[in-house]
Amino acid sequence: MKRFKLVVVLILFLFLIPVSASAKEKVNVHLFYSDDCPHCKKEITLLDKLEKENKIVVYKYELSNTTLYKELVGKVRNAFDIDNTYIPLTIIGTQHYIGYNVNTTLKIENTVEYYSNKTHQDIVTEIINDQFDPINDEFVIDEIEETLIKIPYLGLVNPREISLPIMAGVIGLVDGFNPCAMWVLLFLISTLIGMKNKKRMWTLGLTFIITSAIIYLLFMASWLKVAVTITSVTWIKMLIGLVAITGGLVNLRSYLKQRKEEDGCTVVDDKKRNKIIDKIKKVTAEKSLVFAIIGIIALAISVNIIELACSAGLPLLFTQILAMNDLSSIQYVVYMLIYILFFLIDDIIIFAIAMITFELTGISSKYTKYSHLIGGIIMFIIGVLLIFNPSLLSFNI
Repeated sequence: MKRFKLVVVLILFLFLIPVSASAKEKVNVHLFYSDDCPHCKKEITLLDKLEKENKIVVYKYELSNTTLYKELVGKVRNAFDIDNTYIPLTIIGTQHYIGYNVNTTLKIENTVEYYSNKTHQDIVTEIINDQFDPINDEFVIDEIEETLIKIPYLGLVNPREISLPIMAGVIGLVDGFNPCAMWVLLFLISTLIGMKNKKRMWTLGLTFIITSAIIYLLFMASWLKVAVTITSVTWIKMLIGLVAITGGLVNLRSYLKQRKEEDGCTVVDDKKRNKIIDKIKKVTAEKSLVFAIIGIIALAISVNIIELACSAGLPLLFTQILAMNDLSSIQYVVYMLIYILFFLIDDIIIFAIAMITFELTGISSKYTKYSHLIGGIIMFIIGVLLIFNPSLLSFNI
């Protein structure tokens, strides 16, 4: 159970790590305010907080002394075509906000988030340095998408930064219930249950699970290299989308045809299945634990290579999505690890329950009969998006 708890803690730790597409840069925020303005004080509290978090650099222009910043605020209002004197007046890049309330907070946060990832024009700084003529010069106002959302108790959250981890977890979890990968584990468990040596049972079972995960990770990493190269080619992206749609429909058809069957795997015929079963019996009966571990590793490698025909669809699609998001090498690895960790959760839970209770009855029928259905739906949706709106799959831009 300690190993299982460690895996869960590691998953949560990786899942909550904020992963950004690029290094954040500090953003200049220009605030025109008055010491007598209560709304100004509220905004200053927000800006001071953002400055302490190293997100922004705040330049404050107190307007009670009208002679000090009178000329500057006049030029700024001319540049932004502002025909009133309301405060606070906040300028960030090519954006301006008049007044302060809850909505302004969200807008400021979104603007800072947007500009922290790209080079942008700082109008106020240009005016101060005489690089911009408010009367004759013009500028293009950046169209800023509101990427941040406010969630109760959690505050402001950027869905672009959490969408890929969520997708990695969901697809990995569904993929873990793949019947072609599950039936081998289930038969291995049924064989291990008969042993009296708990240490041997846990060692061999976890060796099989971890080896399977490593093979999966290597397979995903190999395909990712290919996907990064070809993802910019439109017709290839559409071809992958068509393959995904076809695979999704095949999975849905398999669910409708075989939902009453126990294992649901059609890739491995009875002859191959019996050979794998014989190998499992032979390996688990090996007296030497070292040779048994080596045999389990070899078994896991051979089984996973054979089962790729059944289980390749979801990891292939996920690596394609990763390739579309232009991430760093470390980020690619982190997201694939999240996928693999969630891929392992169901295997570890089923294995742990079986080892503790010495009971396997009902696991196959309860946990694997819907894998074709859910996996097919996911593949179909991703395939449609790849063809008609691939931008929805680009989360970190």
